[in-house]
Amino acid sequence: MSTESSHRNLVLRLAAIAVGMFGFGFALVPLYDVLCDVMGISRDNIGRQAEYAAAPSAVDTSRTVRVQFVANNDGTMPWEFHPHEFEMKVNPGAANTTTFYARNPAPRPMVAQAIPSISPPEAAQYFHKTECFCFNQQALASGEALDMPLQFIVDQALPAKIRTITLSYTLFDVTGKVVDNRVSAAN
Repeated sequence: MSTESSHRNLVLRLAAIAVGMFGFGFALVPLYDVLCDVMGISRDNIGRQAEYAAAPSAVDTSRTVRVQFVANNDGTMPWEFHPHEFEMKVNPGAANTTTFYARNPAPRPMVAQAIPSISPPEAAQYFHKTECFCFNQQALASGEALDMPLQFIVDQALPAKIRTITLSYTLFDVTGKVVDNRVSAAN
């Protein structure tokens, strides 16, 4: 085989790989849709809790569910961040309230965004946040502290095998990614 022929074969192979990668890029969107459907995740609400309209229902006092709260900071986030209660025992159908504490020890104003995660994953569709600090970004001046509310309901349809739900938040610094009058005015 001549050098020119081997170069031509190499160029054709590389072109085929490039076309294949381009096609795979287009296939990712439908594959992602299928994955979201299988896992019960709404693509429109990634990173957000789907709206939950609370309907009057009786509280199931015959069972309790342990809800654990975990707070983490992204590696670059210097804030103090923790739940006031690390665990609650709740009845399905009952409205519950707790708070998380945040303090900005940095010498500058900062804006944070909390991203929630629920474990086990199958419990996520039964855990409804009706009010959450994670719905909005939190802006704190240097040294400022804040108690942030969380209101939630564990749905009565939660499978009986799930006795513990862990709600974990990771706090990210989004200061450079937002324009907030309160933070901008402090700079």
